[in-house]
Amino acid sequence: MGAADTLTAWPHAKHSRFVDVRPHHWHVQELGQGDSILLLHGASGSTHSWRDVMTNLARDYHVIAIDLPGHGQTRLGSRHRSSLPLMAQDVQSLIDHEGWALKAILAHSAGAALGLRILQGSHLDIPLIAVNPALTPFKGFAGVLFPIAARVIALSPVMAKMIKRRMAGPGQVVSMMETTGSKISPEGLNLYAKLFRSDAHLDGTLLMMAQWKLDGLVSDLPRIDVPCTFLVGENDKAVPPSSVRDSAKKMPKAKTISFEGYGHLLHEEAPDLVAGQLRDALRKYT
Repeated sequence: MGAADTLTAWPHAKHSRFVDVRPHHWHVQELGQGDSILLLHGASGSTHSWRDVMTNLARDYHVIAIDLPGHGQTRLGSRHRSSLPLMAQDVQSLIDHEGWALKAILAHSAGAALGLRILQGSHLDIPLIAVNPALTPFKGFAGVLFPIAARVIALSPVMAKMIKRRMAGPGQVVSMMETTGSKISPEGLNLYAKLFRSDAHLDGTLLMMAQWKLDGLVSDLPRIDVPCTFLVGENDKAVPPSSVRDSAKKMPKAKTISFEGYGHLLHEEAPDLVAGQLRDALRKYT
């Protein structure tokens, strides 16, 4: 996926712009006016996953969606800054550079861990609304082997190409989406297919998986007093709903709201529902 895709065929392409804030070349989309809401996608995602949520929220808010480092159209400036603490620092640098006065963060999956670290580091007293937040590491052998495998693949061009061919194969995107427990539109499937054909996106995703560690965040949860609302799709096959509830119980200001029949990509399956939950959270908080 090149720049032409973003400018012509990518959702909200006319609202795209690019910002150089060291060390990355960031892709940013902004819609609407009012209080600023920052949207953070999860690992292997991009701004496209928020496309319908953005349209809804832009009626009342200044909505900001970014591609995380190495994802979508954001070009990595360093291959050594894809860990949780360093990515949080780099996103905060972007926020400071742009002068965004945020009123809330809306995040998905791994983006929720990132949002927590950003708010914890900045001491901003604003809420985090998270869709199926991934706040705990894999357990058992997977917790050890998965990061190692991702690191090996990220460092091996040959293996990365093999993974890319597999992900871009006919029907593969449909199979991968089924592992999320979500049913998304043909448009959504096509956008993921385009995304997974990008060498740079695949490389960025693998680097994030290889460097991402959540142990420190898990130990900090009882001390993180960020007001949080966790939206849980009970059919999520990627992040166990029970793990989200367990994380919320450890936090002083977190609550969960469950939705039957939805999976990991709840925000793509039911964008108006997610937008409504953000509005409710902000009303209650303010």
